[in-house]
Amino acid sequence: MATETFLGIEMGGTKLLIGEVDRLGNILRYKKYKSAFFNQESAIQIIESSFQDYKDTVGWVGAKPSGIGIGLMGRVDPGKGIWHQIDPFRTHPVELAAMVERFTSIPCKIDNDVKSATRAERVWGVGQFSKNFVFISVGSGIGVGTVVGGRQIRGSHFNAGEAGHMSVSGGIGVKCTCGRTDCAEAIASRTGIDRCARLLKDRYETSLSIPPFGEGLVDAEEVFAREKEGDPLCKVLIENAARAIADLIMNMVRVTDPDTVVLGGSIIVMGNLFTRVLSLLHAPTMRFVTNGVVLTRLNPKFVGLLGAAAVAMDM
Repeated sequence: MATETFLGIEMGGTKLLIGEVDRLGNILRYKKYKSAFFNQESAIQIIESSFQDYKDTVGWVGAKPSGIGIGLMGRVDPGKGIWHQIDPFRTHPVELAAMVERFTSIPCKIDNDVKSATRAERVWGVGQFSKNFVFISVGSGIGVGTVVGGRQIRGSHFNAGEAGHMSVSGGIGVKCTCGRTDCAEAIASRTGIDRCARLLKDRYETSLSIPPFGEGLVDAEEVFAREKEGDPLCKVLIENAARAIADLIMNMVRVTDPDTVVLGGSIIVMGNLFTRVLSLLHAPTMRFVTNGVVLTRLNPKFVGLLGAAAVAMDM
């Protein structure tokens, strides 16, 4: 009997990942594409061209996949298949699921990227032993998925999980794109580290490379490498990031009472950031998080792809 497979598409700001996944969460084949886009229309063109290339150059493991799932930045209505917006400044609702079905001839479902990754955790990760957990992704931005009683919280406008815009302690004074000051995302994400480096570069000695504004982000990997060498600015950037993530975790714990907090994303696995975060958590606040604060057991490089596949499976 042929293995039933599903196609997952992780659509990020700089990359698009396509892969074929079975119901056990095994990634059978995949391919990565560049995905820089400015609006939803250009993103759809990238999805279509990448799908066609994948079909032509990689192909299916067996029969045609049973479905396609897409994880996207921004606000998504998964029930109606509508991609409402990338961010508050790029809003133009499109019936993306129906559009993809037309050019692929495969049933399609869509969801927000962090909510998709949370699905993967629920199906193949900590959801195997927890019905009440928080998944926090610290990467280019910060997003949160919350599962209560085995169900993921979405909110009345599909906007639940924008917890990266919680203000945290530190008194840095960094402005966030949302209009507030000292949001966790504006301090601890890739974009936040860049923003803070530019704000603080004249206050601390540093050998960190800071590109001219508009010519790319500060390299987070370089920040961690130079922090090991004792660079004063980089030490402050990482200390602030650790404190911001710890505060965000404790805020979410107070609000949702999870038994498990799962951390994922490219930033949290750099250097000893995870260990630093753990050291800043207050025992009284964390006393009911009985399974602890853990790194995702899913491969962080593919959790978004697995999440998109879980969306296709409607799991």
